[in-house]
Order: sequence, then structure tokens, then C-alpha cells
Amino acid sequence: MNCLNDLKNTYIIAEMSANHAGSFERAKEIIYAAKEAGADCIKLQTYTADTLTMNCDNEYFHIDNGTWEGENLYHLYEKAYTPWEWQADLKAEAEKIGIDFLSTPFDKTSVDFLEELDVKAYKIASFELVDIPLIDYVASKGKPIIMSTGMGSLEEIEEAVATIQKYHNRIALLKCSSAYPAISDEMNLETMKDMKKRFDCQVGLSDHSMGSLGAVAAVAMGASVIEKHFCLSRDIKNPDSSFSMEPREFEDMVRDIRMVEKARGNIFYGPTEQEKDNIVFRKSIFAVKDIKAGEKLTEENIKVIRPGYGMKPKYWNDILGKTAQCDVNRGTPLSSEMLGEG
Repeated sequence: MNCLNDLKNTYIIAEMSANHAGSFERAKEIIYAAKEAGADCIKLQTYTADTLTMNCDNEYFHIDNGTWEGENLYHLYEKAYTPWEWQADLKAEAEKIGIDFLSTPFDKTSVDFLEELDVKAYKIASFELVDIPLIDYVASKGKPIIMSTGMGSLEEIEEAVATIQKYHNRIALLKCSSAYPAISDEMNLETMKDMKKRFDCQVGLSDHSMGSLGAVAAVAMGASVIEKHFCLSRDIKNPDSSFSMEPREFEDMVRDIRMVEKARGNIFYGPTEQEKDNIVFRKSIFAVKDIKAGEKLTEENIKVIRPGYGMKPKYWNDILGKTAQCDVNRGTPLSSEMLGEG
């Protein structure tokens, strides 16, 4: 599994979440479509309604606004969860076609289940950033951890990171706006760079915004990991479909990310291979009138112009007033051998 191990390219995660809409065959299709669209990893979520919340209908368990307004938490998670009995087979399908398998656990039982599946890394969701006992249990398994930081204060992120660092796990922190969909105004991608500096770890973006602009911009700013919700079609309605990316959109995003990676390049000064042929079109010092041997160089008979076959412009003040050692025809680039002391 490439996850967090000496990443040379951005690690791109396709989050299936609830987009299987209750169909095992659709879940398999999503894995194949994600691979085809260029994802490095397919990610599931491992929970049940009972491991994530409780079956209660009082006001605390009702969602009053946003994408899931009017839902009861327990019934929402009943609709959204990925059956655990599917997951071994889905992992096998992913491995068969060469795409990494990752999942987000939400309690100790789901961690134990994923350990039995022999997962190679873990994802911590933004909402679980404050579940320090869960993070401690996940970190105790000694595997790389990708952790989203949506809604997290600096102090909360520091506490979660310190919990992981006790076990010396590799870690990547993802900037995340935990709104569905997120708006660009609240993405605050600059935070990624600050997290990288503060925590000395890889950073990235868990992106719930529509389109790919946020993800591509994040890569330009140094993101090592991008996570986007992925579906076969937003017409297949489920709790995550409205803010998920369809295969063609995801493929376009991957293409743009790979182009940005190339453009980002390395620290480099001087002409590139493509530029070398154009160096000649810089300016240099030319004779703009015929100059006889013994004649002085003046602002009337020499000039700094394109192309760049002559002496560099920085020598202009040094050569004014010097004497030509030979005849110099108009249109000839000047060289030091042509000049006397003045």
C-alpha cells in the first residue's frame, strides 16, 4: 500500500461512503469506476447505526438543518452504512485491480473488525477528532493514519496528534470543511501549510465542495493527499449523492492534479530545456552603424537590442568611449576582442 510511504505524487482517495445506496453490486462498480477514474485508493466507512449512535427519537437526535435536515441520526446511519459482511469481498476486489483499500472506523469494534481484514492504514473522520480514546486505540495498531480536521480547533488537533505521536505512527492531516457541500469561502486552504509547519507531517484536503477547484488548488499549495466523495451518478439518491463526484468529473480532477504536480516541479533556476533555444532572443550590444578601426564607441553607433549574440548589456557603461580595434559592420554583435582601451 502506497499510503503515506514516501509519496512522490498526490495520493487521491475516492470516498464511497453511502453511494452504494444499499447495493453490493453497485459498491463493486464504484471500486472499478474509481480505479478507472485514476483514484489511488477506495475508502469505506465501517460502522452501524448502533455503533455510531443510539436509537432514540428525542430532540437531541434530530438534524435541524443542512443536507440531512429532518433526519433522525439513527435512521440516517441505517440508510448510509456499508454492511460489514461486504467489506472483505470489497477489499478483495480492490486488491484484484490494484487500488488501495482504506476505511474509517468509528468505535473499537470496527477497529477490531478492520484489523481482522488486515488493513494497512486508517482514516479518522473530522467528527471523531475529539474521540481521543478511539484515536488512541487506532494509533495503538501502529499503522499510518490519515486524519481529517474539520471543525477542529488548534488545541483539539494538537491533542489528537499528540495521542497518535505516542505510537510513532506516520500521519497526514487533512484540512476539511465539515459542511455538505462546503463553500469555497470557508475552505481556508492556507491552514494546510500552517499544519504542515506546526506538526511536521504530510497534509492534504478532504474536500466536500462541489467541483475540483479546491482540490486542484490544494495540490498547487503542497497537498499530499486529496479525498473526494465518489459516486456512479448523483441521480442514484442516497445520503451522500448530492455532494459526490461522478466518474468523469473525478477523472478530470485527477488529470488536472497530475498537471499541477508537473507544473509545481522543483526549485530550479536558469533556463529549462525548452527555454534554451530562446536565450538567443535576449538583448545584447550590437553595432547599429558601420564603425571604422580606431573609431570610438558611442551611443550613436552601438545599442542594446535583441538578439543576444553580443556582449551582455551590463557591459554597456564599460565599453562606451572605447576604441574599435577593427572595422565593425552595422548589425554585428560586439565582442571584447573588437575593443581597445579607449
